[in-house]
Amino acid sequence: MRRKEGNKEQDILNAAVEVFASEGYYPAKISEIAEKAKIATGSVYLYFKNKDEILIKIFEGLWKKIFEQVQTLSLRDDLNPIEKLDAFIDVVFDLFTASPALALVFVREQPLILNTKGLKLVQYYDDFLNLGEGLIQSGIDSGDFNKNLNVNIVKNFTFGGVRYLLHQWALKPKYFPLNQVRQDVKFIIKKGLLV
Repeated sequence: MRRKEGNKEQDILNAAVEVFASEGYYPAKISEIAEKAKIATGSVYLYFKNKDEILIKIFEGLWKKIFEQVQTLSLRDDLNPIEKLDAFIDVVFDLFTASPALALVFVREQPLILNTKGLKLVQYYDDFLNLGEGLIQSGIDSGDFNKNLNVNIVKNFTFGGVRYLLHQWALKPKYFPLNQVRQDVKFIIKKGLLV
C-alpha cells in the first residue's frame, strides 16, 4: 500500500474514530470518514485497504501505547505495588480523557477486534493484561495486597469494570465525570486489595 507524505493517515484514523463513535463501526462508510478527514474518498484507499484495516490500525495504536506506558511503569524500582497500581489505572484513564470518542469505539468494538487472531494488537492487549496480573501478584508477594486474592479474577474484574465505566462516561460524561470515576475505581480496588 502506497504511503503519502503528511498527516493524512493520522487524519483518516482520527476521522474514523469520530465516525465509528457516532455511527457505529458497521454502518459507518468510508465516504463519511473521508469527508470528516477532508480528503477524497479514493484517497483513503491509498492508506488502507478497507474499513477493517482502519479499525485494526486504531486498536493497534491504542494497545501499543497503553502497553508501552504500562511496561515502562512496571520496570520502575522506585514505586511500590500500590503506587504502581495507581499509575497503572492512570495510564488507562489518561488515554481516554482527551477523547470520549476513542473510549466509545474502544468499548463498542474491542470484543469484535479481539476475536481476530494473529493481530499484533491482540499481543499488546494480552501483554497488558499479563503486566496487570504481574503487578497484582507482586503486591500479594510483598504483603501489600491480600494474599487470598485470585489474581486472574482481580485482573478481569478490574479491567471489565473500568471498561464498563469508560463506556458510561463516553455516553453520559455529565453523570460519570471521569476524574471521579478514576478516584472511585482507585479507592475500591485499593481498599479491596490491601491487607
